[in-house]
Amino acid sequence: MSDQLLDNPSSSTEQYKEPPSKKSKTSIATSSVKLEERLNHILSCTVCLDLPTSACMQCCHGHLMCVGCYHHLLADARLKDEQATCPSCRVDITRGSCIRNLAVEKAISELPVECSTCGGTFSRSNIVNHEVQQCSERVVACRFKQLGCNWSGPAHESDTHTSACNQHAKSPNELLKCLGTINSQQEKQAAVLRNIVELLSCDLISYMEVQLRPYRTEDFVTKLFYESNRFHLLGQTWTLKAYVSAVERHPSNPTVSAERKLTCQLFLKSKVSEPLEVDILLLRAPYDDVHIKPKPFYTRFTSEVTETSVQSIETDYTNRLLGLKVINLRLFMFQHKR
Repeated sequence: MSDQLLDNPSSSTEQYKEPPSKKSKTSIATSSVKLEERLNHILSCTVCLDLPTSACMQCCHGHLMCVGCYHHLLADARLKDEQATCPSCRVDITRGSCIRNLAVEKAISELPVECSTCGGTFSRSNIVNHEVQQCSERVVACRFKQLGCNWSGPAHESDTHTSACNQHAKSPNELLKCLGTINSQQEKQAAVLRNIVELLSCDLISYMEVQLRPYRTEDFVTKLFYESNRFHLLGQTWTLKAYVSAVERHPSNPTVSAERKLTCQLFLKSKVSEPLEVDILLLRAPYDDVHIKPKPFYTRFTSEVTETSVQSIETDYTNRLLGLKVINLRLFMFQHKR
């Protein structure tokens, strides 16, 4: 036997050779999830748990956060006189310790996302342009809207409606009346802008980036509302709430709202010894692409009056705001000295 082993040593080594290494099996749960869905979880912000829409920051340990949440962490820490920390690893966050992650920004811009109207798949860098200008199912108004036509519908039906619309056949007197309406609308917009310019001359001007988070009422049929944390402006403590209201119902399904509106209300949480007269203006937050029409409103706060009237948030992107996990707004306050 020993002679056979000496004559053929390779036979003994082949008997005790280790089996080839096998590839680790991917679990069924992991393999069934699409790659883009797993990347959505990996690249999401550690604060709002949503994908960054613009600049993406990271702490010194590599945890990601969108730039809006990054500034919000720094602002909260300043108000509480604390050190801002990363929600994941609790490392200190300062303006010098965090850096932009361009690779993550480019990766997020190439992730696929579905169009909310036609259901097609596009990259995140092209979805806004598609939904606003290219989608055949996007809702558009009649090209003669300024002349009094109230039609709105899918973009692919616009040419058919335009050829059948009779607004362009109006008489000169009717056209002059429509032009007068257009002129009055533009005058109202110009008056709003002039008012904002005048407010820039106020003695005290302060602003804050406010984050509205979703909550539910405790009613039997719960209702959605948004509320911010308490923040400090003009030496007082405030909180902002937003409400969702459906102004009309879908014609084919009365249980579904066809149009939604956002309203807001500002609450004074601290006590004032004398009346406080302020103008309030809500705008979109930095790095957000949701346009909000400027509409300043005046309120006189006293010891008895601690909240504003309900004000509408004028935007054409209500559904996009409601789809976000956090609504970011910039709130301006202009105080009038007595």
